[in-house]
Amino acid sequence: MKTALITGVTGQDGALLAKRLLARGDRVVGTVRRSASANLWRLEELAIAQHERLSLKSFDLLDAERARTLLADIHPDEVYNLAAQSSVGASFEEPMLTLQAVGAAPLQLLEAIRQFDPKIRFFQASSAEMFGMPRSAPQDEDTPLCPRTPYGAAKVYAHWMTVSYRDTYGLFGCSGILYNHESALRSREFVTRKISDSVAKIRLGKLECLRLGRLDSRRDWGYAPDYVEAMVRMMQSESPGTYVLATGRTASIRDFAAIAFRAAGIEIEFRGTGPDETAVDRNNGRTVIRVDPALYRPVEPEQLVGNPARARAALGWEPAMPLDRICAEMVEADLRRNAAGVSL
Repeated sequence: MKTALITGVTGQDGALLAKRLLARGDRVVGTVRRSASANLWRLEELAIAQHERLSLKSFDLLDAERARTLLADIHPDEVYNLAAQSSVGASFEEPMLTLQAVGAAPLQLLEAIRQFDPKIRFFQASSAEMFGMPRSAPQDEDTPLCPRTPYGAAKVYAHWMTVSYRDTYGLFGCSGILYNHESALRSREFVTRKISDSVAKIRLGKLECLRLGRLDSRRDWGYAPDYVEAMVRMMQSESPGTYVLATGRTASIRDFAAIAFRAAGIEIEFRGTGPDETAVDRNNGRTVIRVDPALYRPVEPEQLVGNPARARAALGWEPAMPLDRICAEMVEADLRRNAAGVSL
């Protein structure tokens, strides 16, 4: 039985990964912040919160000494670093905290592994935000990194530290360059979950109108369980590497919203342009979407679409879930939650 350490186990990816590894027969130790220790709703929705092979440990990402003692206590075979300040927008408000939690914390884990047991395998959750404004599309593992946000810049640092420890010390360090990946376990701070939750509320008569930023913004959206499967495959490879995990397709926020409303049985029509654009319910003419310039990002990424050819060839990995089914799953979950009076 292998032992896996997952930082950020209460997040979307951490919870899905824990379920995947438990199903494989592993022992899983997940880390939580003290402030997040009771936020176990994802583990509960996946029915693994009380699993006999899952345990939770308090861990501050910035505590280097705790990183070393944690490894000594549990002797993991694998470490998956999924914990971070995950909001790109919030990184503009707290750039220093983002640098520490997203950039410096993975380095502390790598150094702890080097000192304690260099045979431990390490996975770093990198991000498409590292490409920023790419010179070409789609992006692959050789595309130059050019971050435009504090979050993207911090991810670049952690990414290159993973590569550096792999090359310098021979650590098994993998870096997955993750494009947007969604599920019903997404946080509501992400636009996809904001949309699915608001659509459910509108369908149930609990909200009048959804407010969004730029509707033209496009994303390469995949399915989170597919991406977690890629992480596991990377860590089981004969040699470590860097892989772009993406679908190779993009859709706009406008597209995602239309799909979400359709999944709730509401057909919408967009009218106007720019900040004056709205969407109305075709059945009754009621406005259900308004653009709010206050929600615009300071910097909007452009042409972020990934080429997963290397992952396909080396890992046999293929993103399987189409966007309409992802969106429908999210809306159905939020309809169920909101009907029960719970919006997580």
